[in-house]
Amino acid sequence: MTPSPISFVTPYGPDAPSTRIRVHEWISRMGLDVRPTDYLGYASARPSLLARHPLAVLQAERRLRRLAGSRSRLLFLQRQASPFGNGRLESRLLRSAEFSVYDFDDALMWDRGEGSLVRRLAPPAPRARAAVKTADRVIAGNRILGQWAATLNDDVVVIPSCVDLDDYEPKVNFDLSDPPTLGWIGSASSISSLRSFTGALLEIHRRTGARLRVLGPSPVSLGPLDTMANQSLWSPRAQRALLRTFDVGIMPLPADADSSGKCGYKLLQYCAAGVPSVATAIGVNQEILEAVGMPTPVTEGEWMEAVLELLSLPGESRSKMGAYARVVADAEYSFAAWRSTWERTVLGPLGQTP
Repeated sequence: MTPSPISFVTPYGPDAPSTRIRVHEWISRMGLDVRPTDYLGYASARPSLLARHPLAVLQAERRLRRLAGSRSRLLFLQRQASPFGNGRLESRLLRSAEFSVYDFDDALMWDRGEGSLVRRLAPPAPRARAAVKTADRVIAGNRILGQWAATLNDDVVVIPSCVDLDDYEPKVNFDLSDPPTLGWIGSASSISSLRSFTGALLEIHRRTGARLRVLGPSPVSLGPLDTMANQSLWSPRAQRALLRTFDVGIMPLPADADSSGKCGYKLLQYCAAGVPSVATAIGVNQEILEAVGMPTPVTEGEWMEAVLELLSLPGESRSKMGAYARVVADAEYSFAAWRSTWERTVLGPLGQTP
């Protein structure tokens, strides 16, 4: 049987940010005629979602095992193939191809399944470890993830989660809104990071009257932050329209292992839109913040003071910060900047061309 050219395996459908950015965007930009094999096609694999679709779960597991029994010239696996198991399926898939690539962009190796019973029974860490050990090549979303992967695999390439400046309408008015707008963009899985800075955000609101604009999943309760928050459902159109209205983009993170593995995509989106930002300087955020000349707070108190400082600056100063961040995002974190590296890393081993 003639091997199929390329197989892409993803845990989620194209609406999931990680899958969209690290797989579907590249497939489109490289002009590849391939449709990824995803699990259920949804933006997540929450236990409650899996429980509502038992037949679809069974079909997904069978589909993945059939793929593992075939022979691709190149197999690209993002994050994990299945939310179940200890990594054997991921290893089988990666071994089934002439050449295999594993891509991850979160601290999966430290995720021991805190939370629901399903997550405790099948944590992501063993699957990530098995995939990194088995793949012929590993793509890590940042340097910290890459350093860990290099302890298990000799062929590791760091490629960030990239942005395209054409997807963002640049901010042009840097006069503060009345009241000021603190903006946050993210997925349901990262809402907890926003909630963890409730005290700091409420104090900023008390001092300045600032409102919080949340662009993300279906509106959820933010607890005490609901008194200062307006929530909007994410879509490409909403992203383009609303990011440029943020006076300060925010990315607060708790100081834990999971945060250190983040790839800073929220922060890069603010930079692409030319929005002055305050992010917790942990993991790759530290590198991005230093590159674009933004504040580098570590503690919650420092983070709050950095936000207050940005709000107190004249519009001209914030304008210069935003413009420079946009230049750096284009030069160092864009799809165009990383295109040749991705092509060489993923398609190069088998002499594939788009």
